[in-house]
Amino acid sequence: MTTLTAAAARRAALAATGLTEPRPSGTPNRRHLGKVLDRIRLLQLDSVNVAVRAHYMPLFSRIGPYPARLLDEAAWQHRARSPRLLVEYWAHEASLLPVGDWPLFRWRMRQFEANRGRWPAHAVAPELAEKVRACVAELGPVGAGELERVLELRTDEASRRGGWWERSEVKRACEWLFAIGELTTGTRVGFQRHYDLPERVLPEDLLDQEIPEDEAARTLVRRAAGALGVATEPDLRDYYRLPPALSQAAVAELVEDGLLEQVEVRGWRAPAYKLPEGKIPRRTGARALLCPFDPLIWFRERTERLFDFHYRIEIYTPAHKRVHGYYVFPFLLDDALVARVDLKADRAAGALLVHGAFAEDGADRAHVSRELAAELRTMADWLELGEVVVGTKGDLARPLRASL
Repeated sequence: MTTLTAAAARRAALAATGLTEPRPSGTPNRRHLGKVLDRIRLLQLDSVNVAVRAHYMPLFSRIGPYPARLLDEAAWQHRARSPRLLVEYWAHEASLLPVGDWPLFRWRMRQFEANRGRWPAHAVAPELAEKVRACVAELGPVGAGELERVLELRTDEASRRGGWWERSEVKRACEWLFAIGELTTGTRVGFQRHYDLPERVLPEDLLDQEIPEDEAARTLVRRAAGALGVATEPDLRDYYRLPPALSQAAVAELVEDGLLEQVEVRGWRAPAYKLPEGKIPRRTGARALLCPFDPLIWFRERTERLFDFHYRIEIYTPAHKRVHGYYVFPFLLDDALVARVDLKADRAAGALLVHGAFAEDGADRAHVSRELAAELRTMADWLELGEVVVGTKGDLARPLRASL
């Protein structure tokens, strides 16, 4: 069995996720977007918009300043010359994933239908679900708010017969139909999901694809292995939130078939796995700000094992108990997470605010502050913010301010 050092595992992880690649010299285009998606396979969606929404940031971390419309068009528009590249579904939480991967989640849709998901069928009135789907077929793409209005108008008589529904029930029906694959996201308006029928969004040849659960699991585990570089079975499982037994069986079968290689990483308790063709560069040269939902760090146990970096998002922590801040971005430099910054985009003032800046133990603060300042200026320009304003919190605040 091949034995890797912890440093080699880190370099493999960084190479796999695309953070060691040089950024485009010109304005990134659809080809650059496609290269990133080929590596990481999905972008997690999240509603928090303190600095920038989560699905935009992993692309910036890898290809630098790019037009936001590049991702918007790939995710929520379809043209003959630029077909839709992404579709929404529950992968690693709510995610954008390549359109071609949608059938790989049929098994999950069937689980939701069988009441084994987070939106059990018994929580949705069948009559309401049927009406919601019919309204989407007639009106889509359409938001839940408009569906509520239309359904209320159309059920005045039914309300006297007990057919009146609360607003939350309409949204719940939309989400359940989304979970079982009978609705998808046609577009988004102000980040609000507008539902549509899959047959109006996805290519026809994908709609009837039925991929057995075990085959889908093997494909998804290989996708995860390609995105992670070197990973334990729980790491691979977490990428697409697979059930433990399904993931474990897939890993064992892939190893037996020679499609996954088991390796030992010094200092790791559990066995690790990598694709046989996976690369381990001798050096990395990476520099990136990472949002809390970046694939490199979203599984916190793996982040700590790879980088000796304890990281928790503190959004739901009371303000007086927060250690580093509300929405903290780790800063990657070469092959280490060397700092963290609490960021906010103050669009009214035209400034990227750094509420707090903290260096990791042993980091060269002068060097880190110079590199971090350069990356923050690039991010501010990308967000069309005129300046970077650094507060006083954290041991890196003063040198960072001086570097700006």
